[in-house]
Amino acid sequence: MSFSERPLLIVIVGPTGSGKTALSIRLAQHYGAPIISTDARQIFRGMAIGTAQPTAEELAAATHYFIASHDIHEQYTCGRYEQEALAKLEELFAAGHRTVVAVGGAGLYVKALCEGIDDIPQASEELREQLSQRLRERGVEDLFAELERLDPTYAAEVDRHNPARVQRALEVCLASGRTFSEFRTGEKRTRNFDIIKIGTEMDRAELYDRIDRRVDMMMTEGLEAEARALYPFRHLNSLQTVGYKEMFDYFDGLCSRDEAVELIKRNSRRYAKRQLTWFRRDEQVIWHDPRDVEGVITCIEQAKRDLPQRD
Repeated sequence: MSFSERPLLIVIVGPTGSGKTALSIRLAQHYGAPIISTDARQIFRGMAIGTAQPTAEELAAATHYFIASHDIHEQYTCGRYEQEALAKLEELFAAGHRTVVAVGGAGLYVKALCEGIDDIPQASEELREQLSQRLRERGVEDLFAELERLDPTYAAEVDRHNPARVQRALEVCLASGRTFSEFRTGEKRTRNFDIIKIGTEMDRAELYDRIDRRVDMMMTEGLEAEARALYPFRHLNSLQTVGYKEMFDYFDGLCSRDEAVELIKRNSRRYAKRQLTWFRRDEQVIWHDPRDVEGVITCIEQAKRDLPQRD
């Protein structure tokens, strides 16, 4: 099979608020391609505002998959996403699409889609609920302390302020009797399609300003009401994310509404910085201003010519 016969996956990555959605739609329209989301939170229903899901107009502009497609109560993992997303890709390529656009800022989902992730065991519902209860009552620091004791290797590299990551690793340690690190082989799986990665890049001050203004827009659009509707389920892993955690603290009387909004902005900026750090490590990413769509298309076409010939 020559490289021209292989289907192409264009992967758009970058920090929150950097214009990935708008760029992905323009590229989807240019290439006549559907879009697969690689966002770990936009996949859930009932979280449209806080996760900045594409608007109705944007959804109508291109066919989207993995947007509001799953229930917040589902224990959704990267491994499951890899299986479902690859199955959808195979279906789309078989239907005649030669190009598909993937877009999102969840580094692990991008990794799962492009190169696979390790087969890590699942914990029982009972153990998961026990740890979730500890998380609610004692905070992520309590879980991290035990993870540090059981798996100091992973504890040294995980974001200790990310409750979902810390809890997941601790679940594996307690359920398997082995360290989470032991299951992480780092082995890359081959794909039967070509991949070109585009990173959305802009001045850091401008990015942070865009994030702040987007949070203000979310509040105007009804984030508080959306969060109140989700408040009874605040213990779910799907809701352990920026935008909701701060609003839940406001509802619990731990901060004022204005303080919650400022915390959402601050934590969103910090999240953007972590995303940039993650994606900057990937040497395959071609960085470009997302507003220069023609320039991005030129980059993609050059990258297509540079793809290795395959027999």
